[in-house]
Order: sequence, then C-alpha cells, then structure tokens
Amino acid sequence: MADRVYLSILGSRFRSQLSYRTSFLLDFVAQMLGQAGELIVILVLFGRATELGGFAVHEVLIMYGIAGVGFGLADLFVGQLDELPRLIRTGQLDVLLLRPLSTLAQVVTGDIQLRRVGRIAAALGVLVYVLSTSDIAWSAPKLLLAITAPLVGAVLFGSIWVVACSICFWIVDGRELANAVTYGSNMFSSYPITVYPPWLRRVLAFVIPGAFIAYYPALALLDRPDPLGAPAFLGWCSPLIALVAAGVAGLVWRFAVRHYQGTGS
Repeated sequence: MADRVYLSILGSRFRSQLSYRTSFLLDFVAQMLGQAGELIVILVLFGRATELGGFAVHEVLIMYGIAGVGFGLADLFVGQLDELPRLIRTGQLDVLLLRPLSTLAQVVTGDIQLRRVGRIAAALGVLVYVLSTSDIAWSAPKLLLAITAPLVGAVLFGSIWVVACSICFWIVDGRELANAVTYGSNMFSSYPITVYPPWLRRVLAFVIPGAFIAYYPALALLDRPDPLGAPAFLGWCSPLIALVAAGVAGLVWRFAVRHYQGTGS
C-alpha cells in the first residue's frame, strides 16, 4: 500500500515538471553544463600537467565519470534532504511525522527534480566514452563492476547525505555543514585520493567512505596497484561498504527522528 502511495506521489511530481517542456529542457541543459564545468576543470589541469596524483587523464576521467553518475543519482533521489532545515523550522516535518508513512521516504519524494537527470547524462556520456577508449582488459567481473560502480556510488552518496543531513535535527541551521560533507564528497571522489594530504585522505576516504565511490573501483578496472599501498581487493569491496553505510545511515536517521522534540523545543 505504501509503495503505491510513493509511486503516486512520484508520478504527480514527474507529470507536473514535464508539463512545462521548455522549462524542463532548459533546466536539463543547465544541469549538463554544470557537470561539464567540472570536466573542464580537470581538462585544464591536464593542460598544465601530464599526471595528477600519479594518474593519467583517462584514469582520472574514469573516477570522474563514476563519481559524477553516482552523485547525480543520489542528488536525484535523496537531494531533497537539503530542504530538511526548512521543514523543521516551519513545522512541516511535524505534519509528516503524523502520517503512517516513512518520514525519510516522504522527505525524499517531496520534490524530486527531474532536471537533475541532466547531470547524470553528462557524467554517463564521459564514463562510457573513456571506458570504451581506454586500454582495459575486459572480463565478465570487470564489466559487472563498470555497470554497478555508479549505482553503488549512488548508495554511498545517499548514505552520506542522510547522515550529514541528520545533524539538522540538532543544528537547525546546519545545512551549510551538511552540504560541505555531501557536495564536498562529490568533489573529493572525482579525483585520485593521492592528490590530498594524509589527514584529509583518512577522513574523507575511510571515515566518510569517499574512496570507495570511484577511486578503488577505478583501480580494479585499470588493474593498477594503489600508489598508497592499499590491497587490491579493496577495488571490489564497494558493494559491501555501501551496504554497511546504508545500514548506518538508517540507524542514524531513526535515532535522530526518535529524539526530535518538535519545532518549539
């Protein structure tokens, strides 16, 4: 029954956005250009250097593509959590809590923006191109890894989003702090972790599992040893890490909701 409710909500959101086709198309293109802007930054860097953190341009673009598709999917499906501070301040979250439906599901389906598909399309185009033109010894496991890596990345990004936004239950104006973690993780995972100082690698690669979004899967696809000496099997561990991250995110969200005392507290 609940699934049908969510599908009805999503259907109404999609129909309302597609009814203004010109506006949707312009927003779609704007999202593509925004993603392309990040690509241009990488290309400009390689215009000045032949390697970045020990990686060639096509290797960095594989990481960029995986991270870009994963972040785009997460932004599409859970990006509405950015509105959580407003929902708390205005008391609208209290209304959601009264309904016999999942609070998290109600928040993330509240205003899904289809225009964000433009970001996914741009990153996916880059990923398909660079994978098809790179010298990769393809096998069935690697093909499966290439297909699932962006999806697993989306789960990791989504889990990071849920945990980061949960702090807004205690810090109502914590959107900027949450955005620093979510959007910062996207920027971090688009580059080899070798370009960052050791303390930042430890925090954003393992405390916040950003390295498992694109860096380690890219190493596995390229058959490259990790310059930092990490074992090769980490390239295949992202699904397990994503499962753990999703479980932790669910626990954090439930804890935050259960300890939420209302707008007037």
